[in-house]
Amino acid sequence: MPSLLRRSIAEFVGTFAFVFIGVGSVAAKYYPDANYGIYGIATAHAIVLAVMVTCTMAISGGHLNPAVTVGLLVARRTTGRTAAAYIVAQLLGGVLGALLIKEIFPLGVTRPISLGTPTLANNVQIGQAIALEAVLTFFLVSAVFGTCVNPEAPKVGGFAIGLVLWFDILVGGPLTGAAMNPARAFGPALVAGQWVAHIVYWVGPLLGGIIAALLWEHVLLPPRVRA
Repeated sequence: MPSLLRRSIAEFVGTFAFVFIGVGSVAAKYYPDANYGIYGIATAHAIVLAVMVTCTMAISGGHLNPAVTVGLLVARRTTGRTAAAYIVAQLLGGVLGALLIKEIFPLGVTRPISLGTPTLANNVQIGQAIALEAVLTFFLVSAVFGTCVNPEAPKVGGFAIGLVLWFDILVGGPLTGAAMNPARAFGPALVAGQWVAHIVYWVGPLLGGIIAALLWEHVLLPPRVRA
């Protein structure tokens, strides 16, 4: 197994790429020639996640998301030390991704969108937003367990995980931003100083990830592959 430092660097790089491309797709949408709307944003997020999960899977497991890491921790698929190192690396990767977008794009583009920080629609309450983020993350972490953790599943790399992100964003994007990933929310929020309803993007994804992990570990996965 690669060293913890090497694995943490992989998590940093993968999350950096995810946040940079994800936030970049939100920022670029405001240019006249970029008329792809939410479909393009969902596709950009999905493709970069699929690619980076596949790239880092053999090194770190390709978590790239504190909700995935915590889910694997409660399922006893990783250790507390590894989980802590991964989460720090993921958050730092998210911050760097947001910082570079801030430096590359004009202030007139990044300021109105708070650097792509996820936000709630006007008619969505905190409780509803947490529930939605939890459900969306449940699907995402289910894809991780169903296609990566389960040794009997087809080996499709990060493709299935990216597809889940794609359809999750199409449904949840207009309501909560469909972060499903505390690092995706934290990086832009820190750089932009936008913390409104930020708790949604921690409580919802962590709750959904834990529920999915426990269900798959103790009910859905074959008994012979349980920890």
